[in-house]
Amino acid sequence: MVAKIRKAKVNFLTIHGLLIPKTQDDYLKLVRLCYKFREAVNVAIRLQLEDINKSEGRKILCRYLNNWWYADSAWNYAKMLIEGCKVNGSNPKHIHIKSKFLISYAKSNECGNRNVRIDDREVRIRDSFSREWLSFRHDFGDRFIKADKYTAKVVFRNGRIYLHLSLLFELFRYGVTCGKLIASFDLNSDRINMVIVDRNGRIRDVKSKHFPEVTSHGFPKNKAKDVRLKALAELLDYAYYHGVGIVLFEDLDRIKKRRFTKNRKVNRKISKFAKRELLHYGVNMALKRGFKVYFVNPANTSKIAKRICKTLGLDVHCSSAYVLAQKFINSLFY
Repeated sequence: MVAKIRKAKVNFLTIHGLLIPKTQDDYLKLVRLCYKFREAVNVAIRLQLEDINKSEGRKILCRYLNNWWYADSAWNYAKMLIEGCKVNGSNPKHIHIKSKFLISYAKSNECGNRNVRIDDREVRIRDSFSREWLSFRHDFGDRFIKADKYTAKVVFRNGRIYLHLSLLFELFRYGVTCGKLIASFDLNSDRINMVIVDRNGRIRDVKSKHFPEVTSHGFPKNKAKDVRLKALAELLDYAYYHGVGIVLFEDLDRIKKRRFTKNRKVNRKISKFAKRELLHYGVNMALKRGFKVYFVNPANTSKIAKRICKTLGLDVHCSSAYVLAQKFINSLFY
């Protein structure tokens, strides 16, 4: 059961907040700025595909945005889109952004961000056309953290304005664990299974959280997400206080697409389950608690689990988590 593994690493974490305009005039000016930024990004993509250098390209973008810093952010964002498109094997010439948005990347020696300033009461966004600061109230809940440096992104969704802040991950780390045990997770639409083993592969503990109601017809999607995240957080807290130092998840990048079955009920559960999203949150939650997080190739995990589940005295899902742990141990220590 030797399998390749890779370590999870997060440098930045994004938090989301709601922006509430103080005046209609500020709202309209922000809409115009976001439209212009979208237009500048589309132009930047074409310029980079024509091999225009960055210095010349930013001068052209300044004609659209009337601000060097916004022009630099538009150029860098366009570059990121082109690189991502090439990695996925797609044609960058087909990129065309339709939604209005605004990005201001953090720069060195700035007070947080040059064009977006945040304090406890409001968010101020520089309007490059009127040369004014647009004022908005913000609502980050209890997630807002002051930082010396951050990248800000404004997006419009469902008639509301949202601000996404990318902050250094170290600001969110609140735990450090020196545990020696290994916790392996099997994530499913209606349950999360955790098996804790030692470095010799012996099972030391098994914990599961079941929530079958989230896959039923009509169950709210957002509520289902909250239920899964709460269950995963409880299991990670249990692992933190029971000597775990390493957390394992399936490496979903090795799975090309979802595998549907002939069972309509199972297919409905699969279609309602955003597994990659849950995994993303799980990695962040584990790293915040100070765990070392690894991804393990899940190939043939379920097949092996079905063969050994009776011998282990566990269900198939817990057995899958156990197989994942054995793959990790065999790859790392032997």
